[in-house]
Amino acid sequence: MPVTTAEEFLPVELVFNPNWWYHTAGISFDRSFYFDAEARVQNDITMRRVLYERFGDLGLGEPDPQPRPIIGSLHVAGGFVIPALLGAEIIFAPDEAPWPKPLNLSIEEIEALEKSDFRETWPMDQLIADMDALEDQYGYLIGDLNTDGVLNAAYHLYGQQLFLDFYQSPERVRRLLDVIGELVVDVALYVRQRTGSCSISVNRMAEHVDPGLFLHANCSVQMISPESYRQLHLPVEQRMARRIQPFGVHHCGDNTHRIAPAYAELPAVYFEIGWGSDVARCREALPDAFFNLRLNPVRMLNCAPQEIAEDTEQLLLAAGPLEQAGVCCINMDHGTPDDNVFTMFETVQRYRRYGA
Repeated sequence: MPVTTAEEFLPVELVFNPNWWYHTAGISFDRSFYFDAEARVQNDITMRRVLYERFGDLGLGEPDPQPRPIIGSLHVAGGFVIPALLGAEIIFAPDEAPWPKPLNLSIEEIEALEKSDFRETWPMDQLIADMDALEDQYGYLIGDLNTDGVLNAAYHLYGQQLFLDFYQSPERVRRLLDVIGELVVDVALYVRQRTGSCSISVNRMAEHVDPGLFLHANCSVQMISPESYRQLHLPVEQRMARRIQPFGVHHCGDNTHRIAPAYAELPAVYFEIGWGSDVARCREALPDAFFNLRLNPVRMLNCAPQEIAEDTEQLLLAAGPLEQAGVCCINMDHGTPDDNVFTMFETVQRYRRYGA
């Protein structure tokens, strides 16, 4: 089972939404943010400096950040690579995360879908060329790419018919999820071999548990029943987990406890527990896993510091052994009070003292 080091007891991580970075630091999330190597390196410097200036007392950022050969930002979340490899058009905006334009493929197109050779397909062909050039220049690479999740990507390709076919044509769904799952692991293994990590861009907490940890993004699993998950989705993840270890699950929905008994059938060491989930029930089902406890970014934006302290404490009290836990808040919007961020950290620090 994963246990953080003494220095990392109860690690804390936060990620700001692109609109926070756009308004706070003037960073644009157009195509150049992701595909212009020079812009990517400069934005990484800016992000580390801004975090230090704003939250340096919390140990965030760097006072004098130097250029580093980054292939994917470590300071924002959101994935588009897998849908793009499967043919989806990606929409970029200056103050938003990129999003795939739905393809709404026909049944015939879904049944004929095959995974691409990612090395020869956009955007990986361009990103691999960047990797090669940066590694030649610096001698090493850092950063990774959010490889998203099979159900997320399937929905971009298939639309709402996907959920109907869980009942009307389960074999079609099973095949589609398998094709996507194989591609996800192919890309993650390649990126990890090049940079040493593959999921810090899914959630920064991965680095505290194991930099090589793979996180599978199950954002859309909250949209299917536990029975559908167990019958069609779980077998795909089990096959993925046999190929890539250590394995973890990103679950940002408020129903992690409903899926947790099935999650227990995965060889996984890490689970994100979405805000609103019953943390104690999750711990009963997953006693040995590391729990990344997710605070609600909307409440971080709108609530008073005392409420944020209570939210954080509520999660920690229910999480079981705190040696097996961390706290995060992801995709905080522009306007989120700094006081709420400080309160989140201060509450965790109080529990660190209890555990000392």
